[in-house]
Amino acid sequence: MLKRQIAILTLIGIGLASGQPVASSIPARQPAVAAGEVGSKLPEFSARDLRGRPVLSADLGGKVVLIDFWATWCGPCKKEMPGYQQLLDRYGSQGLMVIGFKFDTMKDTEDPIQFAKRIGVRYPLAVATETIREKFGGIEGLPTTLLYDRQGVLRNKVIGFEYTSTFEAAVKQLL
Repeated sequence: MLKRQIAILTLIGIGLASGQPVASSIPARQPAVAAGEVGSKLPEFSARDLRGRPVLSADLGGKVVLIDFWATWCGPCKKEMPGYQQLLDRYGSQGLMVIGFKFDTMKDTEDPIQFAKRIGVRYPLAVATETIREKFGGIEGLPTTLLYDRQGVLRNKVIGFEYTSTFEAAVKQLL
């Protein structure tokens, strides 16, 4: 630690003696926020939904984005997902986007397209490949819901079931 302080002071002294600005010679350190943690940025991703249509992070700029990790065998997911569709129906015209990423680590209990239709979900649903899960910082449990603001910054993360009204309040603040 002392050696580093001496090195920095030496650089400052050299800069002052030469008349050159020293700010550029000392790198600014900003703490990095790990992917999937509140304050992290929405990762870049490219996927196809369950019907083969593209789902791209590039299309989400300037929108409030709710990302839901789910599975057909997940009871709490079945309860949450219709509420997310309601939020999209209510706030989609104001800039809300909802995307569901289906876990493929266990066998589906029913066809995912029929599952979505049965519970009334129409927002894009894609497979959460290992690459996508890693880009979102790894997923510790299902459901996992991530809410990003219009600048693509993660503002809310919930692992496990949460009531739609809780997310609605958060969405309204970000719109």
